[in-house]
Amino acid sequence: MDNNQKLIETIVEAIDDKKGKNIVSLDLSEFDGAICSHFVVCNADSTTQVCAIADSIEEKVQLELGEKVWRIEGQQTGMWVAMDYVDVVVHIFLTELRDFYRLEELWADAPMVKYEFEE
Repeated sequence: MDNNQKLIETIVEAIDDKKGKNIVSLDLSEFDGAICSHFVVCNADSTTQVCAIADSIEEKVQLELGEKVWRIEGQQTGMWVAMDYVDVVVHIFLTELRDFYRLEELWADAPMVKYEFEE
């Protein structure tokens, strides 16, 4: 498993730990001009949960992989948090905003992995 896959799996586990919903990863590595090689996208039902997911990701990735997030945006409002791990960018949306922006549809040609977990 390469470093990006380890990072993605750790991020997905951290999202699941905080009950994030509709977790997907998009492989953008074959797209010229893409800002990163992968997006991980999820949503949450409250701003508190959005921020808790971001904190969980930051903590778990640092603890398990020794990687620090390069940049985080959106924690002030908790409506949409973007976390930049250089090759992997995480988008944590408030559910209504994810429905509005439909980020996955912008990258509809990208291979997608959907993560399903037992409730």
